[in-house]
Formats: sequence, structure tokens, C-alpha cells
Amino acid sequence: MSASTTQDRHREVLRAIIGLAPDGVAYVPSASIAPIIDGALEAQANGDLALVYPVSREEEAMGLVGAYPFAGKFGVIIMQDNGFGNALTALTTFAAAYHLPLLIVANTRGGLGEYNSMIHSISEPVPELLRSANIPVFRVDRRNPPEDWGATVKEAGNHAKMTFRPVTVLMEFYDHKDGKAKA
Repeated sequence: MSASTTQDRHREVLRAIIGLAPDGVAYVPSASIAPIIDGALEAQANGDLALVYPVSREEEAMGLVGAYPFAGKFGVIIMQDNGFGNALTALTTFAAAYHLPLLIVANTRGGLGEYNSMIHSISEPVPELLRSANIPVFRVDRRNPPEDWGATVKEAGNHAKMTFRPVTVLMEFYDHKDGKAKA
């Protein structure tokens, strides 16, 4: 059985995260990105990632991963974009204000294929909200081949390290050609 394009995207994102060699990966559980989270946990078990751990809320992730640079370390956060509603204060008054490099990879909600009509109110404005807070935002979606997803995550992580600030990659998994893609 061949992998779907969505599975290839998950694999490329995971490969890029592993390639960045973060000292820690915090995640907020989400069904849409569960394959990336599961892959990160497997990579930790295999010794390919140092530390992978769940957090209950996105601002908790910002506080924990944001502290890594104070110890000369680098971290990644895996979450959903609607979680920026919870994380915005921690992101702007801590990570951005103190020039703390961290990478946030977030699946998007609220677009095509979204089944939860309430999610649109926070997810739709997220890119503009982040940009207005001077948080760099890079996006990938079904128009990008899987290798672009990995390359974008890798370069965004390097950009965070180089510019000493948080950087976000928003990933829209909905793909009308792939039954395994979830909004």
C-alpha cells in the first residue's frame, strides 16, 4: 500500500524537525497532526530527538520552549493554529520581546474541509494576527509538494535561530484529492 500525499507531508515535516536537532519538542495533542506527534515520540524512543513531551495548553509550551535559549538550547512547538488565542500573550511578551528563537509548526483550522463552524473566528485571522505582532509566518498547503513542506520547516527553524525570534509555519492539511487529509 502506498503512502498518501498527506502521509508524505507528515513524514517531511517530521524529518525536518529531526534535522533541526532541537533540544526539546513540546506538543499540544491534535488529531490532525497526530502522525507528526507520534513520529516525534517514536524518534525520541529511537534516540533521534532528545525530548518530546505533551503540554496542556499553548501558553505553557511558549513558556517552556521559550526558556530553552536561556540555556543555549533550541526548541520546537507542535500545535493547532487556534491555540494562538491561548498563547498570544506568552508569545509576544516573552518569546518575541526577549528575542527567543523557537519554531512553531501549527496545523491550520477553519479553512476548506473544516467541520467545526466555531473555529473560524480564531483560526481565520491567525496569519495577520501573528504578522501584526512581528512574528514571521510561512505557509504550506495542498499546492506545495511534500518536499516543500520539509524544506519550509527546516528553513523556518534556521530562520528562528539566525534572527533570534519565534517563527511560525502554518500547515493546511486539507486536500480534496486525499481522503486521509484532515482539516
